[in-house]
Amino acid sequence: MRAIIVMSREGGALTRRVIRAAYYVFLAAGIMALGYAGYAVADLYWYQGTEITKFETVSANAEPPSVHAIPIAVGGVIGEIEVPRLKLKAIVLQGDSEKLLRHSVGHLPETALPGEPGNVALAGHRDGLFRPLRDILPGDTITLRTQEQEFQYLVEWTAVVPPTAVRVIQPTMEPALTLVTCFPFYYVGAAPERFIVRARNIAVAPRLPNGR
Repeated sequence: MRAIIVMSREGGALTRRVIRAAYYVFLAAGIMALGYAGYAVADLYWYQGTEITKFETVSANAEPPSVHAIPIAVGGVIGEIEVPRLKLKAIVLQGDSEKLLRHSVGHLPETALPGEPGNVALAGHRDGLFRPLRDILPGDTITLRTQEQEFQYLVEWTAVVPPTAVRVIQPTMEPALTLVTCFPFYYVGAAPERFIVRARNIAVAPRLPNGR
């Protein structure tokens, strides 16, 4: 009986040690995950702040390169998107790779460039720069700036579609802007659907001397 009691005590002590070790392992993993998430957010907004400042302080005396002069390389700056009511402002780069979308909004290369006829399609992460789109409404205005021109769009509709609904980024008869992000916005893991914002072009103006 005494041997059984001793074994029971030893087994209980071992269980407590295992539980304590597991606690510290999971605690360390949690701290590392939070640290990485914090770094990713800080890196995103540092990059955006730096690139927006560069874009908006282009010398008024410098001749801005045409967005259509030569093919834009993947990662090249196309311009800046802003949705004033949502306080969304972000640099737009050419391309839609995962690496690129961690830092910016991406222009889908197979769609029109700003100023070209058709449908300009931009993608962004739902848990990043495009998170504010959860509150967008028909009638909201969107500004898309290049170094040469400023394009004003008016939101006409939003929709939730499956990932296979490529029709939303196909060419349009009239100048349009399509924003694409994953949906639901607070879904954990790979989101099963896509949230679409469609806006029509209502005005085009040259960039003012101060870059705005």
